[in-house]
Amino acid sequence: MSTSHNMENDSLLYRIKQGINDTCYIWAKELRSTVTDEGVLIFCILVPLLYPLLYSWAYNNEVVREVPVSIVDKSHSTSSREFIRNVDASPDTRVAYYCNSLEEAQGLTAKQQVNGTIYFPADFNKLLNRGEQATVNVYTDMSLMLTYKAIYQTTQAVSAGMNSKIQITLGGGMTDREDEVVTQPLAFEEVPIFNTTGGYGNAILPGVLMLILQQTLLLGIGLAAGTARENNRYQDLVPISKHYNGIFRIVLGKSLSYFMLYAIMGAYLALVVPHMFNYISLVSAETILGLLLPYILSCIFFGMTLSCLVRYRENVMLLVVFTSVPFLFLTGISWPQSNIPGFWQGIASLIPSTFGIRGFLRISSMGASLSDIRVEYQALWIQVFVYFITACLVYRYQINTTRKRAFNQMQMVKEKAIAAKAKKLQEYEAKSVLQSNTENATN
Repeated sequence: MSTSHNMENDSLLYRIKQGINDTCYIWAKELRSTVTDEGVLIFCILVPLLYPLLYSWAYNNEVVREVPVSIVDKSHSTSSREFIRNVDASPDTRVAYYCNSLEEAQGLTAKQQVNGTIYFPADFNKLLNRGEQATVNVYTDMSLMLTYKAIYQTTQAVSAGMNSKIQITLGGGMTDREDEVVTQPLAFEEVPIFNTTGGYGNAILPGVLMLILQQTLLLGIGLAAGTARENNRYQDLVPISKHYNGIFRIVLGKSLSYFMLYAIMGAYLALVVPHMFNYISLVSAETILGLLLPYILSCIFFGMTLSCLVRYRENVMLLVVFTSVPFLFLTGISWPQSNIPGFWQGIASLIPSTFGIRGFLRISSMGASLSDIRVEYQALWIQVFVYFITACLVYRYQINTTRKRAFNQMQMVKEKAIAAKAKKLQEYEAKSVLQSNTENATN
């Protein structure tokens, strides 16, 4: 019995050793293909390195300045000219054209020469002098949020300033303190807690960086899967090899190669890029590593699960490029999460970038810890577990399909060999009979 027990231990140790060797073989092969395959090299290395720099440079100004506006002044009064001077003096807007009618200003907006129009009616100054409420009409191009925001907030600030002057004039206060109380009965101070610059880059860039991490990873895994199918005679995802004779060694070998590469890319995107362009970054090493670990793993297993849908290399390009913008919208970074329909929130919960972007935005902009993003952190680990199981099921199906096809192929070869052998035997027997008959005829 001791001999049998030792043999079992030796067999178990051999299987473990063989599994480790096969996992390392698959890991090395995947890393090699990342460098030798031009498509995988571009999307897994070059794009994560260069694409974030392009986005960061584009959003580095944070806010728009000197937005051109047109003026339609039917009042031609001192008050309207004062209003126009204040608008032009603002850093956010610039008076570019004076028009005689709204139709002329509308034509300038249509030609993209201005982004908005400020209209003063003919009775503007008359109503102010009567002590009645006057109106200033603001028409803006709503296709671009940043220009609309600059024009609207500038006119609102100028309007509030002129209102204060009118209140002081009509109030008849004897001291500056009385004038201050009249114009501002309730004192307040506006202090932004997060995103102190009020810039668009700090608001949107963290989400874009995390989405780039996921999408390039999906592209790389999909291209590798498409290449594996195209190089296989029967378009199988798993080749016929002794090293690919197990589910876990395949999944672990492939995922380890991608994780090693994207651990570096994740640190580069989360730590280096924001500091290069002076964006707000309140991340700590412990927090960002804790978030990136489940996020990268969930993206890897998610990509390996989807790789079963890739038949050709071009397919993954269409799939990933088409879903990039919807994935960003579903995170709630550009539209309030509470206003997203329940169905789409359910779809969003299946995507790793949803929780990765939400968590990273709070870490980067608000200085949150892992306990503050417990919901996102736990959701990512759940996705890691679920997508690891689905990836194993996908590769189990692929292994069974490959084995079945290989077995059928061997059976066909064996049957052909038996048929060829039988045919040769028949030919030999026929030749022997013919030779015997010839000898008998000769005798």
